Amino acid sequence: KNMSIIIKTRAQIDLMRISCKLAAEVLDYIEPYVKPGITTLELDKLCHDYIVNVQNAYPSPLNYQPNPKGPAYPNSICTSVNAEICHGIPNDKPLKNGDIVNLDITVYKNGVHGDTSRTYLVGDKVTPQAKRLVQITYECMWLGIKQVKPGNFLGDIGHAIQTHAEKNAYSVVQEFCGHGIGEGFHEDPQVLHYGKAKTGPQLQAGMIFTIEPMINQGKRAVRFSSNGWTALTKDRSLSAQFEHTILVTPDGYEVLTVSPNMPAIPDFMK
Repeated sequence: KNMSIIIKTRAQIDLMRISCKLAAEVLDYIEPYVKPGITTLELDKLCHDYIVNVQNAYPSPLNYQPNPKGPAYPNSICTSVNAEICHGIPNDKPLKNGDIVNLDITVYKNGVHGDTSRTYLVGDKVTPQAKRLVQITYECMWLGIKQVKPGNFLGDIGHAIQTHAEKNAYSVVQEFCGHGIGEGFHEDPQVLHYGKAKTGPQLQAGMIFTIEPMINQGKRAVRFSSNGWTALTKDRSLSAQFEHTILVTPDGYEVLTVSPNMPAIPDFMK
């Protein structure tokens, strides 16, 4: 399986740094707008205009159609609110004080994609339980990132994430995973957010992939919306997600989707 994982060239890595930085800057740009009363469609329009007009780039999700028999994705970003796990489609329903919303941004520039997401707290009435889910999900992503270095295995990433989530009585969504990324939006390998240490393909310098755990407050079971895209928790519990694009370096990792206003990196990473 390792054979189909693309090892990026120096030139590709340099271009990936640009696309990834742009994607992360969109998350910083949109943050002040994520307030009660705004609709996810308005957030989508703001991000679209920023990506196209300011960054001179293209929003990768727009018209993305992985399954020729399924619907193309109709918008420029994914907006997953509360019980929506991922691929929430922007709509005209205003966000409420106390909601949580994940914005997933992928930017295409110079022939390569950069992919990142963040879960935002909407207003000042988010419950302590919801805040805790968001915090633990963020920690899960970083514990996965911490496993990235040549010689370690993809299974080490999933194992670290699953262990932390389940220790906190949460569950890990298994239907969706991180993925290789570069000239393709989704490339090999699949990066599972659960699993056994020391299993799966071995990491090599020059690999680039996303780590993007979706963590549920309740059970891991998923149901699908009739729109052909959106996944939700079957038990209607909250779900949170964070995502970074990661380069495997000769001695560890480099997070490519960093930005000035990203949430503080957990202390355990230092």
